[in-house]
Amino acid sequence: MATGIKDKAVILGMGCSKFGERWDANAEDLMVEAFEEATKDAGVERHQIEAAWFGTAIEDQHVGKSGVPLAMTLRLPYIPVTRVENYCATGTEAFRGACYAVASGAVDIALALGVEKLKDTGYGGLPQRGRGNLNNLYWPNLSAPGSFAQLATAYRAKHGVDRSDLKRAMAHISVKSHENASKNPKAHLRNRISEDDVLNAPMVAEPLGLYDCCGVSDGSACAIVTTPEIARSLGKTDLIGVKALQIAVSNGQELQYDEWDGSYFATTRIAAKRAYQEAGIRDPRSQVSLVDVHDCFSITELVTLEDLNISAEGKAIGDVLDGFYDSTGRVPCQIDGGLKCFGHPIGASGLRMLYEMYLQLGGRAGERQTGDPVFGLTHNLGGFPSQNVSSVTIVGRLGA
Repeated sequence: MATGIKDKAVILGMGCSKFGERWDANAEDLMVEAFEEATKDAGVERHQIEAAWFGTAIEDQHVGKSGVPLAMTLRLPYIPVTRVENYCATGTEAFRGACYAVASGAVDIALALGVEKLKDTGYGGLPQRGRGNLNNLYWPNLSAPGSFAQLATAYRAKHGVDRSDLKRAMAHISVKSHENASKNPKAHLRNRISEDDVLNAPMVAEPLGLYDCCGVSDGSACAIVTTPEIARSLGKTDLIGVKALQIAVSNGQELQYDEWDGSYFATTRIAAKRAYQEAGIRDPRSQVSLVDVHDCFSITELVTLEDLNISAEGKAIGDVLDGFYDSTGRVPCQIDGGLKCFGHPIGASGLRMLYEMYLQLGGRAGERQTGDPVFGLTHNLGGFPSQNVSSVTIVGRLGA
């Protein structure tokens, strides 16, 4: 019978590049930046790595479709390298492959690395024909802001929420992310903003204004994983264990049946339930120490906090406005700035979230350290509200 991943893999070391508009670096430079930090942190040499998973989502204009660019860039010792892509859960998918490999006993030490040189893909802006970039009439009849604006509308309708209350909560979320990122030297956007800035910003897709949307960033993040026994043999103490790794993918039911009302993410609810069971968490509101969720838009963060069962359904607005998710609140959310401000280079985002959990759990997050956390949860959402992939990963102190 399957017993799950809990404490069968530990994080030996992690690294993360500076995120932002990295015109000074190509994808290979960013990969090296994250990898060198990770190997130094782990205290291992590249020849000790026995397998690697390489996550990148929009590969056409920077790294290509295989695992070869990772092996060549890092001069890995002729080991298997698997390239993975699963929308915005790509970085987490790479981490999952590495963790499963060591947990199974197939290898002793494995690498997961995600990268995206998103600024070079032409991802932002209007569709252009004949340019060969991602916006070459890709999904021409919809947009991410428009789709998630519909999520906000459905949420309001279901819960009878006043528009001004929802806007205030969304503004608080954005202000919180900017405030947290101001303390993060690797974040893309480090400017503090006010709620008035958010409420008076240009509209993108009602009710989402400029400050409700994450931007376009370049970056890379990396994890090296092994078993607890091997980590101890390498002299590591105070180990950070992987408690749960769950991914749920839409099967079309949301679009084909009328039970789904567009106000929540079915995949997130399913992945979260499985992850809590795998990790042995019975009450996430009291047991989870901090979270990093997929805040591609401020409304996504708010809805996700309910889908994760940390806020009760229809009650996240009150928790947000009461400061429950602030840096000084009971469950800090986006303590590193989140997608909104740290940045969202798609292939790297899942690993970037885990990087922050790893630092926080080890008491190494510097100015943004949140006390003495026990469990950290990360969440990715790829696709659109009606069809998507959701991942929930829980890490924590070994044995907790």
